[in-house]
Amino acid sequence: MHVPATPLDFLKRSETLFADRTAVVDGDRRFTYGEFADRCRRAGGALEALGIRPGDRVALLCRNSTLMLEAHYAVPSLGAVLVPLNFRLLPEELQRLIDHSGAGLILYDDEFESAAAQLGCRRLSASEYEEAIDGADPVLCEVADEHDLLSINYTSGTTGRPKGVMYDHRGAYLQALAMVTHGRLDLRTNYLWTLPMFHCNGWTFVWAVTAAGGTHVCLDAIDPKRIWEMIGRLSITHLNAAPTVLISLANEESARAVGGQPLRVGTGGAPPSPSLLSRLADFNIDVTHLYGLTETYGPAAVCAWQPEWSELPMAEQAQLKARQGNANILGGLHRVVDPQGRDVPADGETVGEVILRGNNVMRGYFRDPEATNEALRGGWFHSGDLAVMHPDGYFELRDRAKDIIIAGGENIASIEVEQALAAHEDVIEVAVVGASHHHWGEVPVAYVVRRAGAVLDQDTLIRFARKSLAGFKVPKEIRFVEDLPKTATGKVQKYLLRTSGPVAKSAGAQR
Repeated sequence: MHVPATPLDFLKRSETLFADRTAVVDGDRRFTYGEFADRCRRAGGALEALGIRPGDRVALLCRNSTLMLEAHYAVPSLGAVLVPLNFRLLPEELQRLIDHSGAGLILYDDEFESAAAQLGCRRLSASEYEEAIDGADPVLCEVADEHDLLSINYTSGTTGRPKGVMYDHRGAYLQALAMVTHGRLDLRTNYLWTLPMFHCNGWTFVWAVTAAGGTHVCLDAIDPKRIWEMIGRLSITHLNAAPTVLISLANEESARAVGGQPLRVGTGGAPPSPSLLSRLADFNIDVTHLYGLTETYGPAAVCAWQPEWSELPMAEQAQLKARQGNANILGGLHRVVDPQGRDVPADGETVGEVILRGNNVMRGYFRDPEATNEALRGGWFHSGDLAVMHPDGYFELRDRAKDIIIAGGENIASIEVEQALAAHEDVIEVAVVGASHHHWGEVPVAYVVRRAGAVLDQDTLIRFARKSLAGFKVPKEIRFVEDLPKTATGKVQKYLLRTSGPVAKSAGAQR
């Protein structure tokens, strides 16, 4: 007998088995799985009373809140489609996404009232939502087809116009199970929501934590001091975050080693530097590097740790952890190929593009068949990421194709330069981009955030870089900044840095 696969079934199971266990902690509010499931059913009833029907799109403008979490069950229970939005976007940007998705209703946290009021669709605030579900009849609809559209997730727009990535029930169900396995989630899990739920549905952890019977601990903003306090007070066992968030945690004054079992952390969005991974190990934080895109429901590859590696020196361990790994437990396929589509040698040196296929690859881009056909040509998703394949089957990113710097005909991987600079003790964060140059055409320029109180200057950092980089790879200019421009998910917006102008002739043309 075939039963449609849907992540909504995880809540049914947890309600049955763990009705009295804590499902959600959101500030002063706590809900058991019995209460959580009842609220989701009544939320479905409230939305149905508002006229939401199968296929309708419902936009979400929320932080990591109870409303956001419950919407991930209530909306698809009606056969409607989730459209999570980045709350940091301007109203005109939000309107473009609402228009593109065709969303007819937006659910939003009260703090976004001003932005929501400017949007051209019906709206329901968190306060109104609470009133609506109090008087609503519970509704529990069954998913008829596991290939039905579940969610439209917009890409972060680091390089241009966001695209609407389509997820279905089956893909989300399988990806959530993969995250349970790789994240080692269970009944003892206290998962802190540092990763935005709007980003790939929180890498599907909105459903994975529920599948494991763990506790969702909501967090409305990234505050390193507060995160460390919650880790201790609420016995946090797991969290996911971009390397930029981990950098802030590692450099927080209140940082301290986690007692007992390691704090399990998944990171992705950009390769973490080996120096950061080594520093986090001192705090008893066990970091797993994950690789994926919005188009792959979040993590498509995992740098699975092999026990024998724990005997290696810490510097070597950190180098291994910084790799992207290979396909997650779903059994998808990953290849690194040359421009002709041939697999590159697994020598750890030959660069090619990462292509993927499997159950956690998107259905396509919403209302954009041309972009869909281009991305999925040949039956594979073409990531645009450049990598090498190592002899042990783990691949390692070298750069995004668009981020490769070509200086005098030589290819320079910005990631390699960034990791060399990040090894300096006074460097908190760094991004390297190509800038136009009168002689070489393009040269690497580094944007660096220094440790508070550090007196690090350009000449000192360039001399440091020369110890580990070939001369042509060393940045020709260091630009010290207070912060790097980022998306809401922690990705550095390098295209903004590239608009900062050419390198002056006085910077020289040293090779």
